[in-house]
Amino acid sequence: MTVANTTINETKTTSVEGEVRTTEEHKAGPHISIKAEEVFMVQKFPVTNSLLLSSFALLFFIGLVIKYNLDSKKKDRSTFFYFINFCLRGLFNFLESAMKEKTAKYFGLLGSFFFFILLQNWSGLLPGVGSVLLHKVPLLRANTADLNTTLALGLISVSSIQVFGVREVGFFNYLGKFFNFSSPMSFFVGILEVISEFSRILSFAFRLFGNIFAGEVLLSVVAFLVPVLVSFPFLLLETFAGIIQAVVFAMLSAVLINLATTKAHH
Repeated sequence: MTVANTTINETKTTSVEGEVRTTEEHKAGPHISIKAEEVFMVQKFPVTNSLLLSSFALLFFIGLVIKYNLDSKKKDRSTFFYFINFCLRGLFNFLESAMKEKTAKYFGLLGSFFFFILLQNWSGLLPGVGSVLLHKVPLLRANTADLNTTLALGLISVSSIQVFGVREVGFFNYLGKFFNFSSPMSFFVGILEVISEFSRILSFAFRLFGNIFAGEVLLSVVAFLVPVLVSFPFLLLETFAGIIQAVVFAMLSAVLINLATTKAHH
């Protein structure tokens, strides 16, 4: 009898602890982490939730490219082919307003920036991203909500601008933009230009990361506080914000490439 009472008491205690834990977890709110979190290890290489979703998005993107390439070789082309052509043409015309005749030469890099960032931004809005947990860590996270990715994109963009600038105007002419010894003021302005070039890496990285991460936090908080359908307008807003951020990154890169590859008139 004593043993039975002890078992009942232990069961009640476990139940109460479970209820307290559930209440505490509810009070804790949505899981928000400013950095990408490790999901599992492959040998000694940590696989983060942003890397995992990025890999799926990249495979999807490669699939689209293969289908587009196969459709381009057919006589009867699909609606998919004409839709992608329409998107490419629209992006080309938009960038042409900033780069004029140079657009075709740099469209490969700028188009890659646009479609990569757009796909990564939108992949973060899929159902289950951020809400499906593995060992209390979100299994998936948008790649552009990871500062490592946006820093890499900023570094690629600014490095490409320098390489294109040197190639188009010549090594010494390009350095002359930063190191002008004709007067103390020109030298000082050149030093500011050098600092400005490096600061663009941070500008590219934190603008994209801040906007996408803030959007993910907003959606998590709204989904936690109110019913599912109420968060739908915010989901549409983030879909639009994903396009805007991809356009801003590609257009800023286009403008800076155009400036770097234009010879100065004396």
